[in-house]
Amino acid sequence: MIAKRIIPCLDIHKGRVVKGVNFVDLADAGDPVALAKAYNEQQADELVFLDITASSDDRNIVLDLVERVANEVFIPFTVGGGIRCTQDMRDILLAGAEKVSINTAAVMRPSLIKEGANQFGTQCVVVAIDARSRRSVAGFFYESIPESQRNVCALDEHSLFEVVIHGGRTPTGLDAVKWAAYAESLGAGEILLTSMDADGTKLGYDRPLTSAIRQVVRIPIIASGGAGTLDHVVEILDVADAALLASLLHFGETTVSAIKKKMIDANISTRIVNP
Repeated sequence: MIAKRIIPCLDIHKGRVVKGVNFVDLADAGDPVALAKAYNEQQADELVFLDITASSDDRNIVLDLVERVANEVFIPFTVGGGIRCTQDMRDILLAGAEKVSINTAAVMRPSLIKEGANQFGTQCVVVAIDARSRRSVAGFFYESIPESQRNVCALDEHSLFEVVIHGGRTPTGLDAVKWAAYAESLGAGEILLTSMDADGTKLGYDRPLTSAIRQVVRIPIIASGGAGTLDHVVEILDVADAALLASLLHFGETTVSAIKKKMIDANISTRIVNP
């Protein structure tokens, strides 16, 4: 049985770790290097570093901060934010990351998924999907999406979840379930799935969204957004391969070892944390 993973997430804004609710009202959560070191010592399975305003600000990710974090961790490390081309991917991998996460750029140019997979291997390419409950047939950004992708992934009368980009600021008119399946077909090795509706609410992960994606992809899914209790983590791992956490860990409400003990008690396979 493949072990389920617990992955702390560092959302970076202006060099600091932040946490908000529904992608807004950001609160400072600490220094990224110090937090990365702490989660490495807690023996988290992996770590995710997301520069959450790089794409919306149209700037590159801060590579020196990536390098400083990489120097403190000895667990797989995924980095995303502001990645536009394979050279950006290469720079991040050379800075110490094992995987790169692409979101806005993948929506704007889906071929980037295939290019990254061909150059670095599918195991290095994580496609991040930020999704919310459907609100309209098409967002105002829709005409900027490549036509071939619109034909495959457009919202229709059966769509329940819409992809958003630019840190949740921009609707796309794309069906999140269709987009996940399309991303896998292009070479994505993993899906980082964040529910904009559940993010920061501590009311639990978005199970309907996660389950819908689970039905159409075979690659691992990292569920993100909404963890408020250890039970929430256990419940979502029934349909996801990993749980991403921020608030619960950043503000000292629990630890990686406490989560893993809960998982073991629930007969969920996980990598044991050594004392």
